[in-house]
Amino acid sequence: QMLVVSDVELRKDHALIKDLIQLRQDVAQELQLPLEGRDVVVYVFADKSKYQKYLDKTYPGLPPRRAYFVGTPRELAVYTFWGDNIQEDLRHEFTHGLLHAQLKDVPLWLDEGLAEYFEVPRSTPNAVNPEYARKLGIAIANNWEPDLARLESLQDVIQMQRADYQEAWAWVHFLLHSSDDSHDLLLNHLQELRENPHPTPLSVALHDTLPEVNSRYLAHLASLNSVQPVSHQH
Repeated sequence: QMLVVSDVELRKDHALIKDLIQLRQDVAQELQLPLEGRDVVVYVFADKSKYQKYLDKTYPGLPPRRAYFVGTPRELAVYTFWGDNIQEDLRHEFTHGLLHAQLKDVPLWLDEGLAEYFEVPRSTPNAVNPEYARKLGIAIANNWEPDLARLESLQDVIQMQRADYQEAWAWVHFLLHSSDDSHDLLLNHLQELRENPHPTPLSVALHDTLPEVNSRYLAHLASLNSVQPVSHQH
């Protein structure tokens, strides 16, 4: 289900390839999705300028980013270049590819939330993005309120700010790890998306199933911060 086209010679047993094969299994297992569907083609350019040149020609007008997933009826493609962030970037974009290979449609917030969630290697304690947990902790201290319905209304990546990625990541982490009820809600939602591109929004199902969902979400975030070792910067 993965085809890698690379300017840099990559053997099958290269750590990067092995990581993506493992990621595919992790996504399938954690989200209860079958290991099937369309191939995801990963294009690895030798350097940033070759990558940029190709994107400018093929998809003019895309804002500059280190990696892209582009899904069309013809191909599910991931583009990136060889560099320091390649593993993290490929994990993020390859997750998009796997989701789009399986589901009729992927709501933007969920697409980005899951890609951010699986960007963190499974060897990380609790699979937590410590920077996001910390920033959300600060936001909570400033009386920030989560709003899943607002996230669901975002239709275009250009509308998404950094804070939206953080909130989406935290919703995914909350749903998968907070309780059996929240876990089942997310997995059922994903199963529905395999057949129906427009199921009931998750925010509606959540409010019906989990009373006080926002305060539970905030409590879950607080617990994430308490498990993080704090690095003191002087």
